[in-house]
Amino acid sequence: MKNNLTIAILAALDAGKAILEVYSTNFSVETKEDDSPLTLADKNANDIINIYLKETQIPIISEENKQIDYSERRNWKTCWIVDPLDGTKEFIKRNGEFTVNIALVTSGNPILGVIYVPVLKTLYFTSQDTSKALKIILEEENVSIEYIFKNATEIIPTLESPSIMKIVGSRSHLNDETKNFISEIEKIKPVEIISKGSSLKFCLVAEGKADVYPRFAPTMEWDTAAGQAICQAAGVKVIDNNTKEPLKYNKENLLNPYFLVSK
Repeated sequence: MKNNLTIAILAALDAGKAILEVYSTNFSVETKEDDSPLTLADKNANDIINIYLKETQIPIISEENKQIDYSERRNWKTCWIVDPLDGTKEFIKRNGEFTVNIALVTSGNPILGVIYVPVLKTLYFTSQDTSKALKIILEEENVSIEYIFKNATEIIPTLESPSIMKIVGSRSHLNDETKNFISEIEKIKPVEIISKGSSLKFCLVAEGKADVYPRFAPTMEWDTAAGQAICQAAGVKVIDNNTKEPLKYNKENLLNPYFLVSK
């Protein structure tokens, strides 16, 4: 597990550097078949991460890879799930709220997670034994893995019942179902809405800066796997609205059901 975690962290940091190189240029934007945006940063980051992860000989599901048919994937007990640039819309807006997401999934459960925020040089990851979620702010990406493991600090969610419920949501997906969810909570206590892009929403709940993250809009497995691993390590639940069980991965359909992130 330490070797896989080390590889994932180094891959995320190098991908982050490649993303920032494009971020500082007058980059162009393509449109994929599903109408989502694609930039050179997505492609470069994906290439870097694939090079790192292929060393592990564990199969990879990435947003930017050609998707492998479920007839083959169904036999994978363990796989990587990657979003090389989560929050491409935020990247295009240049608001800094984009991340690199790398997760290791076993039997459908994300056990290892790495999320890197290139603009903030902030790294979130699960501990080697998956019992803790950790965070470190780097002065530069070129630090040793030993330095990261030694200096990262544990993050935990808010333990006490809040007087004001902090609800984190997407800048792009505050739809009617989410508004209804918020209205129900407002009947009980005051609500503060925290708007955030990408997998940072998971991190805010894991580190106690938000109390709940309702996602009643489409996401894909690569959007959530790393965030779920980090949340679970911190003691936060990521629950499928249909099954009332934790979200599962490497499904035949890589589209997630609606879900709720909470303590």
